[in-house]
Amino acid sequence: MKRPITATVTVAAALLAGAFLLISSFSRFSCSRPFFTQTSSSHPDLMAATVHYATSTVVPQQSRGEISESLGVLRKRAPCKFLVFGLGRDSLMWYALNAGGTTVFLEEDPKWYKTVLKESPFLTAYHVNYRTHMSEADDLFREWKKEEMCAPEVAYLKGNHRCKLALDNLPNVVYDNEWDVIMIDAPKGYFAAAPGRMAAIYSAMVMARARKGEGDTDIFLHDIDRKVEKTFAREFLCDKYRVGAVGRLWHFRVPPVSRQSNETGDPSKKFC
Repeated sequence: MKRPITATVTVAAALLAGAFLLISSFSRFSCSRPFFTQTSSSHPDLMAATVHYATSTVVPQQSRGEISESLGVLRKRAPCKFLVFGLGRDSLMWYALNAGGTTVFLEEDPKWYKTVLKESPFLTAYHVNYRTHMSEADDLFREWKKEEMCAPEVAYLKGNHRCKLALDNLPNVVYDNEWDVIMIDAPKGYFAAAPGRMAAIYSAMVMARARKGEGDTDIFLHDIDRKVEKTFAREFLCDKYRVGAVGRLWHFRVPPVSRQSNETGDPSKKFC
């Protein structure tokens, strides 16, 4: 069901405010970041995104409040490394709000992947496959601790075939980067044969814990009104790291294991 045109205008306003704030902030660092001294007119893809949202009657999946939670982080951290699970009506917006940064999208639906890339070929996106199904969610939640390769102290992703929650066969660009911001708004999770977001949630936490660079990892999870998202978020992303909640969006800020407190034992041996 489409939202009224007024909703489009408010979301477009958020896009415009955030994107042009980022562009203007880049110019203040012209000595150390010469690449970003360009004005908005030098960013044709950003301009295309702005026109798209200003003229479309189809709005992003998230509400203005939910988008604003992520926008607040991107205002501080962009240009950054931003990993987004899912392509959608909001992909151009996330791309634009991280202008000058690295934004990578992962999409499981091959038809939707082709549709979005045909309309926006400048997006960096990859079609990926998942090993999980929603019908397995309860079993995966009960059994993951029995698989030693899922354990937090040894958790890794690339090539980890034994842990079904580990996204083991993603494009190398995912493994080769440390992601400042991760948005989980896919894969599908509303019917039994869908992949569900169990592995995306687990893998996002593994990436955040393994971070070597400065700063924490901001992780956003959408659709937390659903049982699987909420259950797996509390198991792996942890209530203690939740710093925001707006509508159906939860915001976590996860420090790497090297900076986690050991007041209640070795942090490397537990997720939460």
